[in-house]
Amino acid sequence: MAALPVLVFLFFVRPKSWQVTLPVTPTMIALLGRRDSPTDALEDYCRLLREALAREGQELSLVWTPWPEMGWIRAFLWLWRHSRGWQDRWILVQYTALSWSRRGIPLNLLVVLGMVKVRRARVAVVFHDPGTYRADRVMERIRACLQWCVLRAAHRLAEKSVLTVPLTGVRWLPGGSRKAFFIPIGANVPAIQKQQSNGASHAARPKTVAVFGITGGGAIPREIDDIAYAMSHVARHFENPRLLTLGRGSEEAEGKLRRALDGASVDLVAMGVLPPEEISSLLTSSDALLFVRGPISTNRGSAIAGIACGLPVVGYSGSDAQSPLAEAGVVLVPQDNREALARELTRVLSNEQLWETLHQRNLLAWQRHFSWSSIARQFMKALENGAAVE
Repeated sequence: MAALPVLVFLFFVRPKSWQVTLPVTPTMIALLGRRDSPTDALEDYCRLLREALAREGQELSLVWTPWPEMGWIRAFLWLWRHSRGWQDRWILVQYTALSWSRRGIPLNLLVVLGMVKVRRARVAVVFHDPGTYRADRVMERIRACLQWCVLRAAHRLAEKSVLTVPLTGVRWLPGGSRKAFFIPIGANVPAIQKQQSNGASHAARPKTVAVFGITGGGAIPREIDDIAYAMSHVARHFENPRLLTLGRGSEEAEGKLRRALDGASVDLVAMGVLPPEEISSLLTSSDALLFVRGPISTNRGSAIAGIACGLPVVGYSGSDAQSPLAEAGVVLVPQDNREALARELTRVLSNEQLWETLHQRNLLAWQRHFSWSSIARQFMKALENGAAVE
């Protein structure tokens, strides 16, 4: 309730001083919410963006809002004191619903944005999670409605909005918005862009399919079934293919995956969470990346990792299939059509010419759209444009 007067002020009052176009300053701040574990994709994103911006002569500092440790009231006080010198600086607020709320209802984010604006900082919200969570039950629908309101309000309060998916697929975004920009994410592992081969000339080497990350919770059974079905199909065409699972959730899902693969001649190796350099090496030595964690999108870092390593990616299509992903070496099939998924994965593994075409497309798409250098330049271009008042 302590935040209610601030929220009312933010929704209905728009001081003229907030609408002044100011020059871009060399020092920017990425403002984050709660740290995730065992890996933190937002921290990786900001760290890699910082390195890319530094190569362009721009500075980016990372700041975490300590609300999980302090509670929100003390965190507001901490932020007010800490933001004293933020005037005229770009503050890149990193948004996912769960990074600003344990229950996915990030109303306090609006207070954070209002405080930063009162400090006369320039606010850009980076929407890593521009959708709402699935809503089947009544409480979930209420949560989705509140998330929708927060997304629209955050966009209204921000001077710039950066979305990691194409704007045409974002339903809450006002039509014709002049301050919203689409910038895809890059991979959180090092890119390995050397020329490769799918090993067709190495008969003794088993085909290797990589799965980078498996979702926890209720999504595991569907993902496990999809992976097992596709690999069982591959095993009927190749001798003892290898399934390599790595990243978050891979060790936890190993037992279920082994049971689902029972009877199939598939060599399963669960690697777990690894250093980024080792992940890149393993992806580069694989023959394909299988992605079944929902539709492939430009904000799916584990799928972009395959592109960064020149590895053909096979997965389900989504609403942004005509985004820069259309230029990459990505083979898409309709959502939940595991028969088509298995056929296309087998085709990629068996057709050397197709494999080479997909590999080359990934090399080009990475340089044009998904490299951190390209992403940093897109950020600078978006922030250099004058403020658009809506």
